[in-house]
Order: sequence, then structure tokens, then C-alpha cells
Amino acid sequence: MLALPKSLLNLGTSFLTARASLKLRNGRGAVPAQKKTFARLRSQLALTAYGRELGLTSATSYEQFSKRVPLRTYEDFAPYIERMKQGEENVLWPGRCSFYAVSSGTTAGRTKFLPVTEAMIAHFRKAGLDSLLYYTARIGHTGVFRGKHLFLGGSTTLSRLDEAKNHPAYAGDLSGITALNLPGWVEKHLYEPGQEIAQLADWPAKIKAIADRTWDRDITMLAGIPSWLLVLAEAVTTRASQGARRPATLQEVWPNLECLVHGGVPIGPFVDELRTRIGTKINFHEVYPASEGFIAAQDAESSLGLRLMTDVGLFFEFLPMEDYNGADLAKLGGKAVPLEQVRAGVDYALVLTTPAGLTRYVIGDIVRFISTDVPRLVYVGRTTLQLSAFGEHVIEKEVTDALLVVCQRHNWNIVNFHVAPLFINATAGQKRGRHEWWIELKPLSYENPTGPALAIELDSELQRLNDDYEAKRKGGGLEAPLVRLVMPGVFEHWMRDKGKWGGQNKMPRCRSDREIADELALITRFSAESAHSPDIL
Repeated sequence: MLALPKSLLNLGTSFLTARASLKLRNGRGAVPAQKKTFARLRSQLALTAYGRELGLTSATSYEQFSKRVPLRTYEDFAPYIERMKQGEENVLWPGRCSFYAVSSGTTAGRTKFLPVTEAMIAHFRKAGLDSLLYYTARIGHTGVFRGKHLFLGGSTTLSRLDEAKNHPAYAGDLSGITALNLPGWVEKHLYEPGQEIAQLADWPAKIKAIADRTWDRDITMLAGIPSWLLVLAEAVTTRASQGARRPATLQEVWPNLECLVHGGVPIGPFVDELRTRIGTKINFHEVYPASEGFIAAQDAESSLGLRLMTDVGLFFEFLPMEDYNGADLAKLGGKAVPLEQVRAGVDYALVLTTPAGLTRYVIGDIVRFISTDVPRLVYVGRTTLQLSAFGEHVIEKEVTDALLVVCQRHNWNIVNFHVAPLFINATAGQKRGRHEWWIELKPLSYENPTGPALAIELDSELQRLNDDYEAKRKGGGLEAPLVRLVMPGVFEHWMRDKGKWGGQNKMPRCRSDREIADELALITRFSAESAHSPDIL
């Protein structure tokens, strides 16, 4: 695609923003958009081997679709994806697939190779642009398009798949794949840090190279994981000082910087420090991307949730968590509902049908609708990342919110954390289970925290947020939590050991087993016995 002149880009984004504003004011267009999307996907799926196995045709109704097509996870699709990787045509989607996004969903678990077809690349392009138009429509101007957009994403270096015999196929980070397939006008006028730096996989070297390249450029937008944006802010302000006074914020270095795009991890624990390091006038813009598709973006105040992107090529269904059973998903297809049947305040497992052929794919995310007339939702957590070893049913959002409230109360800055169960241990004299929190806070806090004090406040907040947890605590089914304040670098060590340091990788916040907690214990040299001692902090 030819790159547009900058003047045409400014004119075009103004027109598109006006059109987006009209669309966003009309909440009634979401359901018709989903019906059109279903019809387009259905016609393509009917041309595939998978579609033929299920008896899908271009005339299959949604009711027939929901009965014939089971809910499935990655493990169910893996054999079909292997066939695609080997160059077979028309397996899950018409034609061959040349790109595969490597993902594990979190930093733990089996590596997935998610197909990124040409139609999927088109989806990400449209959804990415629309998400920015949601922002310009929300604030009322298109100034963000007048400068450069700095994406702190994964490496664009892709690996050739050995199993691809008669058709070249490559795997890598999704952000890298999309960066290699940018429209010409985006690459020329907007995209930073440029393709050469984007290829780097060494994150400290990448941060330095970005700072050297961009400190004197006109950056209007930043996008990335909050923890790495803070590292970037340090590098850029240091580079910009050149022996003189060091700028206090990125907005001093880049006066036109106005927007920080974030998604993938809750930003709450980082907001105060981001404003301190980047600038108090920065606008936060939240998006909800996944390796399987771009799901939602902010179109109003953050408290109202994120607007479901219903017209960018994904078909959404929602399985009530009260019906969810990960071991029996194939029988639960009839329980999943389309957009028009969702209810506010209910937790749903998210189900996607995508232009990569992943059909009724349970991606492992839990969402909750804030409103349904205008479809806005919040990310609640992962189906596999919950604390329920003792029947307490605590979700990722609740542990994050509890820690955030406590830390904001004392002006403590969170670096990373993980919560796991501590099981009954008769030898150690522990007759009931409890939660074990592993927390790394930023040093040099005004008020020094202690494990016991944090434990009391976290216990109180979780009881306020979760009725089941409160009942277990007051009924004697759970002991008070144990908090371990770890030295700086423990979580970095764990993530480096897993090969997940940098990029879009995320730390699992909670699990109902001790897989991660026991590995953290090895790093910090806590013994299994001391894990049950209230005297070890």
C-alpha cells in the first residue's frame, strides 16, 4: 500500500473520527454488527475441512451452529493447527497460513501457536485503528495522529517453522507479526521505533536503542506494558539530559505526548508512578487485545468499562461462569449465549470465533458486562488463574483490587505479586488452609511496610470484595493470609528463568496450586516448613 502524504493523513483521521463518534453514540448497532460478522465467518468456515466435519454451510443458522459446534480449547485445535503449519490448505480457514503467534496466555503453561491468517491481519489492522479512533472521538481532537506512535512491543524477528515443508511459515510474537504487516502510511508517518530496533529481543539493549533514537522526536503516543514503560521513561529522560538538567517527565522530553495506550495487565498498581514519570497531563487509553483477537477498547470514562468491538471481524459468545466446567466444555455449547442475551453483572467465560478459523474457542478470559444497551465490559481474570483451593472463589481482579487499595492507602508502589494457597500441614501445626501472598514493592517508600500489617489489611479488603472469602474466614474455613515481602529482582529472576522477560509477557497473579509459589520459594530460599510458619515474613 502506498504511503499517504501527511496532510491527507490528518484530513483522513479527522473524517474517520467524526464517523467513529456517530457510530459510538449508537449502541443499537452492536447486535446487527455481530449478526453480519457471524454470516461472513460462517460462509468462510463452510469452505474448510473443519467446517465440513461439523456440517457447516453458508446457510447454517446460529441455532444450528450452537448445537453442532462444541466449545473448544487450544488443545482441541492443536492437531488442526499442526496440519496448517505443515502447509495443508483449507484446514481451519480457506487457503494456507504463513504466520503463527506464539503465546502461552500467561507466563506459565503450554506454548500455543495461534494461526494469523491474512484475514486475521486485516482484523488487527482495523481493530487497532478503530481503537485509536475511539480515543480521538472521546477527547474531541486528532492531535495524537500529528506525531509519532512509539510501540514497546515484542521482537519482530520470526522463526522459520521446521515442519513447514512445502509452504514457508513463521512463528513469533504477535506484536512483532503485526508490526511486520503495517499499512504503508502507518509505517511512514506514525510507527516507532522503526523496524531495525523492533527486531531486537534483548530488552535492556532495545530500551537503550529506543531512547537513543526517539528522545528528540515528536512522540504523541506510547503503547506498552506499564512496567516496561517506566523503564523506558528512565532511559529517555537520562538520554535527553545530555549532561544538563535531567527532565523530570517524558512530557518534558516530548511536549506533544498526550496518550498512553495500555492493556493486557491491570494498570491500577502503576497509575501513580506512571503519572509521576511520564506526566500528569497524560491521557490513559485502555485496550483489550489478546493473541486470539482484539476484543474491546475504551470509549468513555474508565469506570464505564471497555466498548466491545463488534464490527472488526470477531464473533463473540459468552458462557456463564456458573455453568463453566473446564473438563466438560464440549457438552456446554448450548449454555453459551450471543451478545443480545448477555446480562450486566454476570461473569462470563469469553468464547470467540475468529478469521483464523478458531471456532467457539474458549480463550480462558473471564469478563463482566457493566452495561448491555451499550456493550461495555471489564476483564475479570483467567479461568485458570483463580484462588479456589478452599472453595473461596477469589478471582484475579479481586486480589489485584485488594492489593491496590492497600498500597494506595500507604503510597506503596507495586512491582509484582503472586498469590497461592497454603494447604493444611499437620506436621507444622496448621489445621486450616490460608493464602500466601508474594509481593515485591518498590524500595524507598515513605512508610516501610511489614508482612503482618499488610496481611491484616489485605484480609479485610478481600472480605469486603468477596462474600465467599468472607464466609470462609468468619466461619473458620480459612486462616488469615500470610504475606511475604520479597527482595527486588525475585519476580524478574523467575520470569527470566521461564524465558518470559520483556515484551508482552505477564506474571500470573494467582493460582489454586503452588506451582509458581514453590518456585518463588526456591529463589528466595524459603523452605517448605517455613512456608507454614507465621514468624517468617
